[in-house]
Amino acid sequence: MTMFVSAAHPIAPLSKKRQILDGAMKTFLAKGYAGTSMDRVAATAGVSKATVYSHFQSKESLFGALVEELARSKFPEMFDETLLGADPHHFLRHLANLFIFKVGQDEGHMAFIRLIMAESERFPELSELFIRNFCQRGCEALTSYLAAHPELKIDDPEATARVFIGALAHFNITQEMLGGKHLVPMDPQRVIDTLLAMILRNP
Repeated sequence: MTMFVSAAHPIAPLSKKRQILDGAMKTFLAKGYAGTSMDRVAATAGVSKATVYSHFQSKESLFGALVEELARSKFPEMFDETLLGADPHHFLRHLANLFIFKVGQDEGHMAFIRLIMAESERFPELSELFIRNFCQRGCEALTSYLAAHPELKIDDPEATARVFIGALAHFNITQEMLGGKHLVPMDPQRVIDTLLAMILRNP
């Protein structure tokens, strides 16, 4: 059967910037940060080196754009304005489920974090980018949410936010990234239920 696309609804080609970002992600994951060059990114993206430089001045700025894009793709869903107006039990369970079942099982996301962790000793600026754009923003947003709910009677909203997010991050890293689910498996709902019980307990 011959397949065709209606002329009234042509498939829009990827923008050059999108091509570059996709090519950069593939190259960084395959070659590591040190092994990635703008030449390799251009070749993988199928564009000229001049086109890459017309959008990104350096490899560092290109990597930073990927980190920022990662944060933009996750935050609207995690900290949606509608959900921020929900009761704590609903919001915190939603956040934990997203963190474990969507972020933790997103192979591309976890591979990118693995890259940052592997390269952080030689290139600490990479982990700093990730901490500022993702971890810090997440902790600040959750801290503000918890502080806005005095009925929870939380003495230290910031520390509580860090414990909550830290426990979920630890679960993702040990279970998914390091393969712990085969050695020390843990039902993610047990982790989520326990975290919520700790925060929503009646004093």
